[in-house]
Amino acid sequence: MTHGGKRKGAGRKSKALEVNLIEKLSPLEDAAYLALKDGVEKGDFKFVQLFYHYFAGKPKETQDIHLQQDSPIFEVKVLDNDTKS
Repeated sequence: MTHGGKRKGAGRKSKALEVNLIEKLSPLEDAAYLALKDGVEKGDFKFVQLFYHYFAGKPKETQDIHLQQDSPIFEVKVLDNDTKS
């Protein structure tokens, strides 16, 4: 079953909903900063990690890719179209 195309509830939520949520959360902003500050001062890893993800940016994820030279990734077959019947 595919979920592409136009359908009810699809797409980005309305800007009004986003603004409404920000208005509801704004009174908690000072408390959130204080909770973050307390967590960082206590040395709680999750608070420190969250702080640095916003302060310095999330570190770039790296992946190690190892290929074995002994075995080819794909097989090449050469078809001879010049054969005469």
